[in-house]
Amino acid sequence: MQTQANPARTGADLDTIVALCKRRGFVFPSSEIYGGFGGFWDFGPLGVELRRNIKDAWWHANVQCREDMVGLDSSVIASPRLWQASGHVETFTDPLVDCRACHRRSRSDELDAGRCPYCGGEVTAERQFNLMFRTSIGPVEDTAATAYLRPETAGSIFVNFRNVLNTTRRKLPFGIAQVGKAFRNEITPGKFIFRDREFEQMEIEYFVRPEHAETAYREWIQARLEWYVGLGIRRENLSLYEQPASELAHYSRGTTDILYAFPFGVSELEGIAMRGDFDLAQHQQHSGEDLAYYDDVRNERFFPHVVEPSAGVDRSVLAFLLDAYREEADRDGTRTVLGLHPRLAPYKVAVLPLSKKEPLTDLSRQVSRELREHWMVTYDESQSIGRRYRRQDEIGTPFCVTIDFASLEDRSATVRDRDSMHQERVPIADLRRVLHEKLAG
Repeated sequence: MQTQANPARTGADLDTIVALCKRRGFVFPSSEIYGGFGGFWDFGPLGVELRRNIKDAWWHANVQCREDMVGLDSSVIASPRLWQASGHVETFTDPLVDCRACHRRSRSDELDAGRCPYCGGEVTAERQFNLMFRTSIGPVEDTAATAYLRPETAGSIFVNFRNVLNTTRRKLPFGIAQVGKAFRNEITPGKFIFRDREFEQMEIEYFVRPEHAETAYREWIQARLEWYVGLGIRRENLSLYEQPASELAHYSRGTTDILYAFPFGVSELEGIAMRGDFDLAQHQQHSGEDLAYYDDVRNERFFPHVVEPSAGVDRSVLAFLLDAYREEADRDGTRTVLGLHPRLAPYKVAVLPLSKKEPLTDLSRQVSRELREHWMVTYDESQSIGRRYRRQDEIGTPFCVTIDFASLEDRSATVRDRDSMHQERVPIADLRRVLHEKLAG
C-alpha cells in the first residue's frame, strides 16, 4: 500500500532518531568516508545488539515456543530457475519514470499530482523496472552464468519443503521460519532504514490443509500484532489494513498489512498473506519434482495452502526506536530516554564506579565480569555519575549498577531503574538474582 498521512501519531520525529542513531552508534551510512552509498547502511555496536535482540525475540516467539515450527537458513544465491518459477524474473518490478527537468528517477506511485516529487517537472511515460540484483557465477560473464541475489527469503523455503518434510516427519499444520538477508534494487530508497537495497527479513511459511487456511490466516494476524505490542509498540500507533482484491498480488487469496504510524505517514511494518498453493505447484511444475503432501490418515495427496507472515528487521528497528524515544523535563533540563523493552535493549546493565580510583574500579570491573556471563553489560567510568546515567538512558539501558565507596565496606551496590529513576541498595552477592527478576518482569 502507499504511505498515508497520519497526523495523530505519537513518538519521535525521523530526524531526531537519525541523529540519535549516528551519535550513539546504532546506524551509520555505509561507506561514509566516501560520501555514503544510497540504500545501504552499516549497523554500529548498539545497532547490532538491537537487531540481534529483535531477531532473537522473533525466533523465540515463532519457533522456540511453538511445537509446529522449524527453522531454515538458506543461501543468498540460488538457482536462477527458482526465480523463473516463482515469477520474479518476469514480474518482480516497480513502475519507473524519469524527470525530464532534473533527470531524477521516481516510482510512478510517488509522483506529486503527476509531476516529479523533487522539482515538479514533467516526467516520462511509466515503464517497469525489475528490482532483482544480477550477478555472475564462475569466471565467465555470460547469460548462462547469470544469477540473482535473492529478493526475499521465502523462495528457498518452498524449494526445501520436501527436505524439511522428510527429515522432520512433520504433519500439517506446520511452519518453516527463516531470518536472512535479501536485496532489492529499489528505485527510490529512503526514509532512513525504512526502504533499503540490502535488508533483512523474518519470514514464515505456514502450511495447512486448504480448508484451514482462513482460520490460520486470522490467527497469525492476531499473533503478529500482539508480538509488537508485547515488546513495547503502542497499540495506537499500529493498525491493520486488509488489502482489497484490486491490490492483491496474483498469488494472494488475502493479505493483511500491519501498519505503523511512521513520522512520514502510516506504512507497512509487516504483511500476512494467504498464498494458496501457488508456490509449491509452480516449483513442482518447473522442477519436475513431487512437492505434494501425503496425508496417510485420509489417504490423500495435495498441495498444502500457505500463510506467510513476513516482517523486516530494519523496519522493526526503526519502529521500536521511534516508539521508545521520549524526552522528559527534569531539574537538570531535559532527560532523553529510549524506553526500549528490556528484551530489546542493546545493553541490559551498565556498571558505573562512582570514582576512577583503583579500589572502586577493581570491584566494579569484577562485578561487570560476573554480570557479563548472563547479559550484555557495558562499563563506563568517564565523566560525572549524572552524565553517565543520562548516556545510559539515551541508549535504552534498563538498569545501572553504581559502585561507590560504601560498597567497599558493605559489599552492596545501587541499582537504578531507567524509567522511574528509582534507586535501591542491593548486596553485590544478590545482584544477579535481583537483576534477573527485574529484567524478566
